[in-house]
Amino acid sequence: MCFLCDLKSSTVAMEASDHRWSARRGFLRAAAAGAATALAGPALAQVDVGKSSSLRKLVPAEQLESAASQQYLQMLREASGQKALLPAAHPQVQRLHAIAKRMIPHAAPWNERAREWKWQVNLIQSDQINAFCMPGGKIAFYTGILDQLRLDDDEVAMIMGHEMAHALREHARERVAKSTATNVGLRLGAALLGLGDLGDAAANLGSQLLTLKFSREDESEADLVGLELAARGAFKPRASVSLWQKMAAAQKGRGLEFLSTHPSGPTRIRELEANVPKVQGLYEDALRRG
Repeated sequence: MCFLCDLKSSTVAMEASDHRWSARRGFLRAAAAGAATALAGPALAQVDVGKSSSLRKLVPAEQLESAASQQYLQMLREASGQKALLPAAHPQVQRLHAIAKRMIPHAAPWNERAREWKWQVNLIQSDQINAFCMPGGKIAFYTGILDQLRLDDDEVAMIMGHEMAHALREHARERVAKSTATNVGLRLGAALLGLGDLGDAAANLGSQLLTLKFSREDESEADLVGLELAARGAFKPRASVSLWQKMAAAQKGRGLEFLSTHPSGPTRIRELEANVPKVQGLYEDALRRG
């Protein structure tokens, strides 16, 4: 049943955990599952959370997050006008909020800005098999990805964690920075004298945020960060594999919106299978803590 409502953005706002961690580069080499539970910081993708290319700095995070917020609000208004924005009381919306509530507290170690983000999770009635998280923690799912793939909570958590990871690791910021630099012809004067119109342009790029195609490196990092976020939220790590198997099966004979920006394949599944044991201890520890 589809419940109709006026525009109502349902916000899931939570403070992230306060623990500190020391950033380290590279992936764990065969970490024992039991040992992983003792780690205060990330166990899988132990990349430098402060990593930042010089190009990325040309697009201020604040401006991109503001642009994303505006684009997100516009999307919600359009969905509401089409009677497609599901209300907070809808069971599937409550389900998404419950999943997000278990994962968002583990976001801050990947990006300190996440402590201040006004996280939102909304569900749009649509046959599209798609979901995303825009900069600043603006999450949206389409009913098609939940219903057509018959996802359980653990698999939904893997999608949510993957999309959260793109936002936390600022993949969109880097993509937009490269696009912006290209559009203005790599003006060296702007880079030398300050942000110039590179920074201003970020405010006008909100529409790009829904169609960005990330690099394979971005996708691999989002897989690992998302896997760990989900495991720390007490979601079964093995669901990451079953999710992408379902994606691959659903892709046969038709194009999927989600896979146009998140290509699947045997390599992706093998990488996830190899990393599932490394977060199993985190999952078990989260279950014990309730």
